[in-house]
Amino acid sequence: MRGLAKYYLLILPVLLGCLHVSAQDHMYSQFFNSPVYLNPALNGQFQGDLRMNLIYRNQYTSVPGGLSYLTASIDYNVPQFGGGLGLLFTRSSEGSAYLNKNNIAGIYSYSVGSEDFVLSFGIQAGVTNRSVDFSKLVFGDQIDPSLGYIPGSTTGADKPDYNNKFYFDSGAGINLTLKNFNIGGAAQHINRPNESFTGISATLPIRATAHASFRYNLTQDDNLDEDDKSYIIPSVVFYKQAQAQSLSAGMQYKRRSINVGAWYRSGGSGGPGAFVVSLIFDLFINKEGGEKLRFGVSHDVPAGGLNYSNTSGTTEGSIGYETTLPSRSGGDHKFFGASRCYDFY
Repeated sequence: MRGLAKYYLLILPVLLGCLHVSAQDHMYSQFFNSPVYLNPALNGQFQGDLRMNLIYRNQYTSVPGGLSYLTASIDYNVPQFGGGLGLLFTRSSEGSAYLNKNNIAGIYSYSVGSEDFVLSFGIQAGVTNRSVDFSKLVFGDQIDPSLGYIPGSTTGADKPDYNNKFYFDSGAGINLTLKNFNIGGAAQHINRPNESFTGISATLPIRATAHASFRYNLTQDDNLDEDDKSYIIPSVVFYKQAQAQSLSAGMQYKRRSINVGAWYRSGGSGGPGAFVVSLIFDLFINKEGGEKLRFGVSHDVPAGGLNYSNTSGTTEGSIGYETTLPSRSGGDHKFFGASRCYDFY
């Protein structure tokens, strides 16, 4: 019982902090399998006509309360302007009090360029709902010094009048692909929405993301088909939101339908870092018709600050599907011959 009370005492300050101060967004280890979440400028940037992505993150599996995140997106490639139209849904659930956040947003992107480079721009706008179940919180006056938490006990702590909040949210991004180099940046929560459940203002800080990748051809034989070439793709992703920041660096080995990656992510601001391994399978259902099904899995092992035996690390799973619609012969005819951002993922 004392052990359970200890966990509640550890989690409670985190939950209360989420209720009264600015929250922080989550980031995916498989950033390349949730491109629209990473950067709205990557919306509509793929070979087919229609793309759907789903990614789920279960963070610190063994820690009571649960931290889970899900993002689903669908985007449509509009070849006339080298961009697209998209829809993004993101859900997060944190802690035993079910601090939930649901966001749905529309995305528009546009590209300019030539056979040598492609510069893409994206804008995002949507609505977020934030809610919490205050009845699930445990306060100090519900914990007995000897027995620990007493189920069914009540607290004298005042509860806020509201446990539900809707607000408008916006973002924008830019991405440049120049031959074997890809670099981009994005900013979310540009309008600094107020997340507070009380009268005390709690503005959501702008989330800034920068990412860069380089594609190195190991085969060095231009006569080979693209499917027979092997690549090493080193990448870095930098994330900053208020005082929280982290840097993820690593590389992928990509050949045919197999993509294997290894990464290190710094914790930043004293937080725990992590080693990440990822494995991606691309299944071409109908290559001539432009259909592709992708499965991905990754696992994070804490590096300093947290014990793996107490957290069981973090696991992500993803699935993606691309297809070419019968009404069009092919979606990607603008900037023919140029490298595109999807070549790096």
